[in-house]
Amino acid sequence: MKIKVINGPNLNMLGSREPEKYGNDTLDDINKKLLELAAENDLEIEFYQSNHEGELVDCIQSCLSSCDGIIINAGAYTHTSVAVRDAIASVSKIPAVEVHLTNPHTRENFRHKSLIADVCVGTVAGFGAESYVLALNWFAKKK
Repeated sequence: MKIKVINGPNLNMLGSREPEKYGNDTLDDINKKLLELAAENDLEIEFYQSNHEGELVDCIQSCLSSCDGIIINAGAYTHTSVAVRDAIASVSKIPAVEVHLTNPHTRENFRHKSLIADVCVGTVAGFGAESYVLALNWFAKKK
């Protein structure tokens, strides 16, 4: 089973970006944890990060022919991008899990609405870097 982990805008800044909200783990730290968990569960995993909406759409669409599942933290695009939502819907044969480091419902009002939640099989939020681990564990149990 091959899983693609897709990260949106500003997630490349983890570790230095508002650590009181997002923690001290860098995106590389999170990816290393996921690589270890994937190896333990005989999963193949790939990582992608972009600050550009169209590149995220292209990556999501490419998963149709190359992946069995998607873990996506669309960052701010979660709340603003119909294009990212529609890309996930266009590959609906592949389960996607929405991930957030923080709990959007405890944040600013504009973060309370996810445009991608209804096209994802589930959402994991509020557990910091562990949110990604929980999402990957779901795929490990599903295989």
